[in-house]
Amino acid sequence: MDNSGIITLTSDFGLRDPFVGVMKGRILARHPEARIIDLTHEVLAHWPAEAGFWLARSYGWFPTGTVHVAVVDPGVGTARDIVVVESRGHWLLAPDNGLLEPVTRADREARAWRLTTAGMARCGVGRASATFHGRDIFAPVAAELAAGRVTASSLGEPSPQLVPSWVEEPMTIDGRVAGRVITIDHFGNLITDIDVSMLEAFRDPLVHTGGVVLPLRRTYGDCRPGDTLALVNSFAVLEIAVAEGRAAELLGLSRGAPVVVTDGVRRN
Repeated sequence: MDNSGIITLTSDFGLRDPFVGVMKGRILARHPEARIIDLTHEVLAHWPAEAGFWLARSYGWFPTGTVHVAVVDPGVGTARDIVVVESRGHWLLAPDNGLLEPVTRADREARAWRLTTAGMARCGVGRASATFHGRDIFAPVAAELAAGRVTASSLGEPSPQLVPSWVEEPMTIDGRVAGRVITIDHFGNLITDIDVSMLEAFRDPLVHTGGVVLPLRRTYGDCRPGDTLALVNSFAVLEIAVAEGRAAELLGLSRGAPVVVTDGVRRN
């Protein structure tokens, strides 16, 4: 693959502390021409499922040859593996803790490699701290990948089976789709893991969550301010929102809340 020179960063570090900045410094010390883009650093702490959700739905919007680094790593310093996944012309680098499972689930042609000591040595990675692999491993490996000095296959051994996601996939049972709230955006919208493809069988989808039943709308402006609605958002997943309000606060729901979709059309 051609290298775009772009590296994206996803983490649960937030921006209050210097962790993100230090990772960028480490990358630029290795690859000064790199272009670094913050995808998000506000993932719920210690929850790889949210990082994987956003990464799986975002990486394809970048030029091919981009390196995507995701560090949501409650097992940092333990024997957990670090993996590189090659998918649709992109490289994705993350701990093997379920974070990248949504990517490989959506792309059956994706290939994965487990980083080995020899592979990290090729990147000049020496002794790493027990608590900041983002700086000591992920940043230098990403820089070497983006610079084209190493390939994914040169970094380790094939890893055909990744650790599964921490949350179950949405399911269709007896004509109902059952999923959950996977994240809450800046506007307080409840974003679910139910993909638009799972709604295509319904003639009149009704969304059940938090004690309310909502018809599917096209956009926020189809309701009056303060009304609760369901819609398919720009990432092609089901979302619960309040027009000009915050659904998470109004409904008292958070990540993991169950969401069920039924068909409002009675069938004979």
